[in-house]
Amino acid sequence: MNIGLWLERCGRSHPEAPAVGYGDDLVLRYGELAQRAARRAGALRERYAIVPGARVAIIAKNCPSYVETMYAVWLAGAAVVPVNAKLHPSEFSYILEHAGAGLAFVSADLADQVPVYGDLKLVVLDSPEFDRMLAAEPIAAVPRDAGDLAWLFYTSGTTGRPKGAYLSHRNLAAASYAYLAEVDQVAPGDVLFHAAPMSHGSGLYLMAHVMRLGVNVIPASHGFEPDEVLRAADRWKRLSLFAAPTMVRRLVGAANGADVSGFRTIIYGGGPMYVADLIEAFRVFGPRLAQIYGQGETPMTITTLSRSEIAASDHPLWMERLGSVGRPFGFMEVAVHDQDDRPLAPGQEGEIVCRGPTVMTGYWNDPAASQDTLRGGRLHTGDVGVFDQHGYLTLKDRTKDLIISGGSNIYPREVEEVLQTHPDVHEVSVVGQPDAEWGEVVVACVVRSPGTAVAENALDAYCLERIARFKRPKRYVFIDSLPKNNYGKVLKRELREMLSASDLANQEGVKS
Repeated sequence: MNIGLWLERCGRSHPEAPAVGYGDDLVLRYGELAQRAARRAGALRERYAIVPGARVAIIAKNCPSYVETMYAVWLAGAAVVPVNAKLHPSEFSYILEHAGAGLAFVSADLADQVPVYGDLKLVVLDSPEFDRMLAAEPIAAVPRDAGDLAWLFYTSGTTGRPKGAYLSHRNLAAASYAYLAEVDQVAPGDVLFHAAPMSHGSGLYLMAHVMRLGVNVIPASHGFEPDEVLRAADRWKRLSLFAAPTMVRRLVGAANGADVSGFRTIIYGGGPMYVADLIEAFRVFGPRLAQIYGQGETPMTITTLSRSEIAASDHPLWMERLGSVGRPFGFMEVAVHDQDDRPLAPGQEGEIVCRGPTVMTGYWNDPAASQDTLRGGRLHTGDVGVFDQHGYLTLKDRTKDLIISGGSNIYPREVEEVLQTHPDVHEVSVVGQPDAEWGEVVVACVVRSPGTAVAENALDAYCLERIARFKRPKRYVFIDSLPKNNYGKVLKRELREMLSASDLANQEGVKS
């Protein structure tokens, strides 16, 4: 089963249906999109000798050409390697070589940053060479087995080198059906606005919208600008988008008081959404918010908190459920295990493990990591969580982010949830720092709200009123902004490195 068949079929059955937008304009209908993708697929086979199973990389910011290029690769029987456009050239090089990519499509602004090795060929998107591909004879979708590689997703590499998660055509199809069944029902003409990178979460929802004759719209900015998103919702109507929690916060700030009736669903995930922020987002957008929890190894499909659950403000457990990541998707087995890989009862914290049709086959060319991560036939996520008695899962933190201070376990998110409610705190991230006496101490890296000058003692008193004394930060470091990757995740590794390599670690002093 080739995921590209969905576009091929839509192009035949509904050639006049709108398919791709750019800014305010419709640029392709389904018949045109299908034909262009089929011709590019023919060029891939004839001119670039791309064979079934080959890996073809795309290194580009969001653009209309991204859509037809992805489908051309699938129609040709090859696999897409979507690469974060904000990576360093050395990281581009590593991913391309590790994936064994023979061809890479790159945007013009990145062409001189992508190292060429061996027989690797580069094609610049929207260049004369790219346009000449449309002169090739179109081909029908090359048959593929459901387990064949379709999307080779390289993890963000928070520890060591990134690993390539092998996602099959079956994985992508299952993720698409899960999205349509449990997150966001899509009707023909409904819009997916790609404000988040198409190399990650936003791109993974593209297939479901193609299958249901939705419109994939790329912002003219090629990224996320809150005012642009608001204008797009007014222009296109019934607009959905995937957004990291930090993006939702910015969108709430821009939308306060604006007409939001053009939005269909705002799907958030990829990082912690603090309860106070979610309540404010619900106040502004109403029943248009849905949450997903997943990771690259099982894309977007471990648990979900539905629009109706987020909107159920009269439920006695509403606040607790807003702090959760919802319930498992219908086809997923999700459990919490102890250090010996034994299942734990509700109320007990442990590592989240799961099994289902969206879980990757393994890591590309890394059998040891595959065996470890998929031991016992389940994906070991590296996330710490706890189920309540009603089946709602709450994340605590990544296992590697757990802080052990004086023999006590401290989860950074619990401390962040408290500090984030302080009116003078714009953003905060909590990390552990080595300490000779305590093993680790809790350090809060704080971005003050504009125009405020909150001090350490005020934040310390605030924490002591709300959490156990041993959990509160021993140090507060005030910075201008939190380091984040292209997907909006806070890079705690960079915060730890910053604290170790600079005088910031000593500016505020350590309390006894």
